[in-house]
Amino acid sequence: MDPVIHAPARLQIVMQLFVVEGADATFLQNRTGLTWGNLSSHLSKLERAGYVRVEKTFKGKKPWTMVRLTEKGRDAFKAYRAGMQEALSDLP
Repeated sequence: MDPVIHAPARLQIVMQLFVVEGADATFLQNRTGLTWGNLSSHLSKLERAGYVRVEKTFKGKKPWTMVRLTEKGRDAFKAYRAGMQEALSDLP
């Protein structure tokens, strides 16, 4: 199992990003229940692994963070999902 994706919070983030083109931090916070600090920490780990791209800009005068799953992240999630399906299918 991919230890970067396997962590529950990061798995939630990657699953959310897998089904959308991109998401802002507020969307991810609402969908995952993570605080901004926890979300930021997990996004940093995913970004270091090359699984997400984080873009920080401003909307008006407010900071705005947009997150997108990279092709590497998409491939990693597909491999993780396939591995989990195989592992679960082996259970009695």
